[in-house]
Amino acid sequence: MRIEEHPILGPLKGKATIQIEVDGKRIQAIPGEMISSALVAAGIKVFQRTHKKNETRWYFCGIGLCTDCMMTVDNVPGVRTCITPVREGMRIKTQTGHGKWEV
Repeated sequence: MRIEEHPILGPLKGKATIQIEVDGKRIQAIPGEMISSALVAAGIKVFQRTHKKNETRWYFCGIGLCTDCMMTVDNVPGVRTCITPVREGMRIKTQTGHGKWEV
């Protein structure tokens, strides 16, 4: 399953693939697609965990309004993956709570 028509950013263009890294695992993505779309297509179903109860969160609204899809991207916590396009070599990590800055 791949999101090919984003409600805000429009249709996905092209079918070439790039590599991104998610929790140390390399997956395929299509340039211009949102990070969350690439993760869903790869079968990844946990984007973050809550701080207090360690409950899992996943793709929910798809338009950047909620915070369920936030992950740490290239050492920056709190990135909304539903509105952030992939780029070659991106490093993405499952986040707990608000995440933490890494140096």
